[in-house]
Amino acid sequence: MGAPITRTTEEARVTTVAPADERTVAPAPRRTVSQRIRAPRRPRIWFEITLIAVSYWTYSLIRNAVPEQEAQALRNADWLWEAERALGIAVEQSLNHAVNGVTWLIVTMNYYYATLHFIVTIGVLVWLYRRHPGRYAATRTVLFATTAVALLGYYLYPLAPPRLMESVHFIDTVKVHGTWGSMASGDMASVSNQYAAMPSMHIGWSVWCGITLALLAAPLWVKVLGWLYPALTLVVIVCTANHFWLDAVGGLVCLGIGYAVSCAWYGAPAHRLPRLVPTSP
Repeated sequence: MGAPITRTTEEARVTTVAPADERTVAPAPRRTVSQRIRAPRRPRIWFEITLIAVSYWTYSLIRNAVPEQEAQALRNADWLWEAERALGIAVEQSLNHAVNGVTWLIVTMNYYYATLHFIVTIGVLVWLYRRHPGRYAATRTVLFATTAVALLGYYLYPLAPPRLMESVHFIDTVKVHGTWGSMASGDMASVSNQYAAMPSMHIGWSVWCGITLALLAAPLWVKVLGWLYPALTLVVIVCTANHFWLDAVGGLVCLGIGYAVSCAWYGAPAHRLPRLVPTSP
């Protein structure tokens, strides 16, 4: 047999493997202040309620404080109407008069216009908060940025809605049918900017709701409702003579900017962020 192999103390020290709990672990890289602020986190209910309330109050205050500029708003409406006629899409008047002849339908549309704009949007926000907390802040940011851009549009481009045009006869369906409908018709007209039709936030918010449900909801029927909601909203805003088709395009442009802002801030589209996140400290 060969001679036994002996190791020096130094060799033993080199070849000995330290236990796992004694190994040196490289510390995780520290995140910058910007990274910590932008990281997805679980929203806090009272902060979100306060933020939404203050934001909507500010939105309403600024929107209604924008100079109405009636003469300019009516000139812009005439120009927009002629532009739509040149494009062959100026069918708002025909739809407005046709649907106004069906009382139950137009009254339903009046209430749709007045209520679902808020109810559905708030409902989607609550659903996001409960089911997709990690994506809530980024998706909410889309909505807020969209609305902020819209305020700029109201200031720079005052526009009369079709129902207030003097050169073309549209029917103000809320006044004609005596329904509680639009903040810009009837008794509420005195406290609301009558000439903030471009862009349409009914379209901006409804498409936001539709995209959010279509991307994040699991049941197929909810996804279908998500896409139907903005389509129905488009029909309603035109038939009630509150908006032109091109106002809806303006709402989509604002929404596109809102998505770009959110994606740039969070580094990814909201639906690609983690659904669940740890509770904020």
